[in-house]
Amino acid sequence: MKSFGLIKGLALLAGLVASAPVASRDESLDLFPQLAGLRASTSTRDYESNTPNTGVTRRYNLVVTEVDNYVGGDGLVKSKAMLINNQFPGPIIKADWGDWVEVTVTNRLRTNGTSMHWHGVRMLNNNPNDGANGITECPIPPNASKVYRFRVEQYGTAWYHSHFSGQYGNGVVGTLLFNGPASLPYQEDLGVYPITDWYYRGADEIQFSLIPSPGVPPPSDNILFNGSHVNAQGGGSYNRVKLKPGRRHRLRIINTSVDNTFTVSLVGHQFTVIQTDFVPVNAFTTSQIFLGIGQRYDVTIEANQPVGNDWFNVTFAASGLCGTSLIQKPASIFQYEGASDTALPTNPGPTPTESLCEDLNSWTPVVAKNVPRASFSAVPGNTLEANTNVENWEGRQRVYWEINGSDMNITWDEPTLEYLVKGNMNFPQNFNVFQVPQGNQWSFWIIQNPTVAPHPMHLHGHDFYLLGRSPAQTNPFAGPVRRFNAATDLATLRFDNPVRRDVTMLPANGWIVVAFRTDNPGAWLFHCHIAWHVAQGLSVQFLERVQDIPSAFPLSAIEPTCSQWTAYYATSPHKQHDSGL
Repeated sequence: MKSFGLIKGLALLAGLVASAPVASRDESLDLFPQLAGLRASTSTRDYESNTPNTGVTRRYNLVVTEVDNYVGGDGLVKSKAMLINNQFPGPIIKADWGDWVEVTVTNRLRTNGTSMHWHGVRMLNNNPNDGANGITECPIPPNASKVYRFRVEQYGTAWYHSHFSGQYGNGVVGTLLFNGPASLPYQEDLGVYPITDWYYRGADEIQFSLIPSPGVPPPSDNILFNGSHVNAQGGGSYNRVKLKPGRRHRLRIINTSVDNTFTVSLVGHQFTVIQTDFVPVNAFTTSQIFLGIGQRYDVTIEANQPVGNDWFNVTFAASGLCGTSLIQKPASIFQYEGASDTALPTNPGPTPTESLCEDLNSWTPVVAKNVPRASFSAVPGNTLEANTNVENWEGRQRVYWEINGSDMNITWDEPTLEYLVKGNMNFPQNFNVFQVPQGNQWSFWIIQNPTVAPHPMHLHGHDFYLLGRSPAQTNPFAGPVRRFNAATDLATLRFDNPVRRDVTMLPANGWIVVAFRTDNPGAWLFHCHIAWHVAQGLSVQFLERVQDIPSAFPLSAIEPTCSQWTAYYATSPHKQHDSGL
């Protein structure tokens, strides 16, 4: 077990959870109309201190099923699909800032467990509802259900997905839309716009093919825009989004991919970014946006061009190091009201500037939050290094992704919180547990990447503060590897109102420095969001404020699902073959 800071004795006492509203409301969401940004002062937008109490609970039912030879949104067959409520993407979960949400997830898969992670949702004092099986819960076995309950303490756009191996690559994905203030007024809300890679083989089959060295993933078969696209054989159809002339539209773009990152652009139009992940930002304008896996950008679009149809383009980094697809020019169509429903756009638009697999990072959060510079120190104990390793596995060479020499390998039937239930702090080495300081302190981490593969890194339970990173390289294959050097790099870090988000790109041959405040007790996963990489071990978990866990939430909350899973798994034909995440 790794440690960072001192951990004192753990009193495993059942805690009490604050009472929650039980009222239910089914009418349209109206607490924050689209022009709320004009009426909300900056201070009222701080979800960490000013979450309203709406007295509303919104309830949803999600049923996960399995479909062989599923005809997807591009008209071609996927050998195995796993769907939520028989649709892809799954239902949109909508709520107002300050509501409570209850989601009953029922597993109707044949031999797979499942779980549901609410990506980016803070889950303050609510770790058992994070949905990371092997960490915060046991998987939900077939023919069983679990109720997830959480308060909407943030606003904006996100998504939810299974965290059971690479299962979300089979289609166990949906979106979240939380109404709240905006940093710029708008008139039309176009809703969520998930963009994803799509594979005709099942995720398990692809994952098994990556086990032998060199473990290079295949290109995606397609890119889907809100579930649809044309296919390489000429079938399918372009996804169309309607624009009203003269109006300002809000679009909520999400990268829900398994392996692909990409740049988006809309021919003839600019994007005005108003939110990144769940963080409102001072509005800025750009012609293109790079999205790592799991990232969200809420943008406004002015429909100020002549009535017609325009391409919404996806382009990939030239290096191929952060995703490739067999569809060379994926696109959807943004159609002005009054334009032809069948005509294709004629202007392909300019080629976007090469992204180099690099985030936008020059924006400023609306709610200013600073990190104490004096608290930072670059010491070996708070450095994480991502790298690959090849080991023998059942008579063949297997590729692992490791952090500090250890690939994550949780156990489905005994998650981290179950260890705490039993009063056992002796975690297996491959649980990759890092204990962090106690009681509202700052936790700083330097993440090093000595490989040519960039990684979209996601933290559960927090927005992290991105203090700095090494610049992207034009040709990572040529190197060199750059390591954080306090003597030269400390001066480049930004401590005054730095970028905050829950996913950022770890550059090839480079580093990032992140910080978070230890204000949320629990076991929080930090992982690469390339599904193949997290399945191969590229993750750690931060065990935060361990002595405060029993008073933050009842550990007993995980027991019913774990009892069901243990009974099922004893005779299950599907055994854990990867990290489990």
